[in-house]
Amino acid sequence: MLLPYFKEGVIECGCDEAGRGCLAGPVYAAAVILPPDFSNDLLNDSKQLTEKQRYELRPIIEQSAVAWAVGVASAEEIDSINILKASFLAMTRAVNALKVKPEYLIIDGNRFYNTTGIPYNTIVKGDGKYMSIAAASVLAKTYRDDYMNAIAAEHPAYGWEINKGYPTKKHRAAIAEHGVSPYHRKTFRLL
Repeated sequence: MLLPYFKEGVIECGCDEAGRGCLAGPVYAAAVILPPDFSNDLLNDSKQLTEKQRYELRPIIEQSAVAWAVGVASAEEIDSINILKASFLAMTRAVNALKVKPEYLIIDGNRFYNTTGIPYNTIVKGDGKYMSIAAASVLAKTYRDDYMNAIAAEHPAYGWEINKGYPTKKHRAAIAEHGVSPYHRKTFRLL
């Protein structure tokens, strides 16, 4: 059972990212402010949901949220500053894009480099504990999946429409056979 908030009585925003462990494509993050009375029995950590459930939830989250936004850090940025900093950058971009300024952030994970000036708390496995972080995990994952599906047609050899850029055996075999694409993260162990 997900909790509605971490800190009562403030405009609280949940943040999560998707694509950190991938070999290709950007890292996506989402920031979501839910109304205090929001409730949805299906909502959970995006990894616990089917693809169909995630896409069912996305319009519900977008229509119900007080505010939501998605931020991205490219494969080039990941290679330039590292994946952890790029994840924080994507989260910061999502928070800064919100139409309502949050008073408090709850971040999935155990650390965050905060340049927003907004007080925050990191929560390990927060996407399975708090509704706003779970909602952010669903948006980050579905928007990233949309992107990977779109670029899959450009480079069909890698199977991104199925693996979404994650390091599967087939994905690594395709890199070995075809080399790297412009979307691959060159600083990652690709083979």
